[in-house]
Amino acid sequence: MTVLYSVDGAVATITLNRPDARNALNDAMCEDLRRVAQAVDPGIRLAFVRGNGPVFCAGADVKERAGMSVEQVRARRLKAFAAYHALEALPMPSVAVVHGAALGSGVEIAAACDFIVATPDAAFGTPEAMRGTIGATQRLPRVLGKRLAKDLMFTGRRLTAAEARAAGFVSRVVTEAELEHELANIAQSIAMASPEAVRYAKQCIDRGVELDPQGALGLELMAIEAQLASGKGMGKP
Repeated sequence: MTVLYSVDGAVATITLNRPDARNALNDAMCEDLRRVAQAVDPGIRLAFVRGNGPVFCAGADVKERAGMSVEQVRARRLKAFAAYHALEALPMPSVAVVHGAALGSGVEIAAACDFIVATPDAAFGTPEAMRGTIGATQRLPRVLGKRLAKDLMFTGRRLTAAEARAAGFVSRVVTEAELEHELANIAQSIAMASPEAVRYAKQCIDRGVELDPQGALGLELMAIEAQLASGKGMGKP
C-alpha cells in the first residue's frame, strides 16, 4: 500500500508509504490518500499525517509522469487535487508531522492539514516552475502571503523549519528526540476539548477566512446557535 492507516484509541495516523521513492506522489498514492482520508471514522478525534522513510514527501513522481500522455497527466493532477481536498475536508483536526523535505505535492499535503509540526531538518519548497509546470499556487499564498509564496515558486527557494515557523506555515518545531512526546501532548490536549466545539471551530476558521468580516461573524453566530439548539454550547462552569 502506498498509504498506511492505523488507529490508536481516538487518534488516527495516515502515513505516506513510498520510502524508496522518497514518498513521491504517484497515481496510486493519489487514489490511496483520497480513499483513506474519506474513510476515516467520524469518531476519530485527531488525525496525524506522516511520511515513512527519510523525508515527508519529495513531490510528484516525475519519473511516472515522463511516460504519460497529456490526458494521463491531466487526470493524474486532478487525482492529486482530490486527495488534497479529502485531507482538507476531514471534520476532525489533522496535523502534518514533517521531517526532511516537503516539496511540491508534499507542501500541498502538509498545507491541507490544520497545522504542521516539523523537526529541525524539515525543508519546504515549491519547485514546480523550476520543473516547467504549475502547482501549489493556492494554499501557500493564503498562509504565507503572496509575496513569499511567489519567492518560493519563482526561485525554487526552500524554507527551513525555523523560517517556515517564522512565516506562520509551521506551528511548532520539535527535535526528533521530543517529537513523539509532543505529539502525545497535542493528542491529549485535543482529547480534553469538546469534539463538537473543535469541529465547529474548524469549520468557522476554514470558511471564515474566505468571507468578509461580517460574513465570517455570521458564520460563527450560526455555529453558536446550532450548539445552543443542541443543548450544548453553554461552556463549562
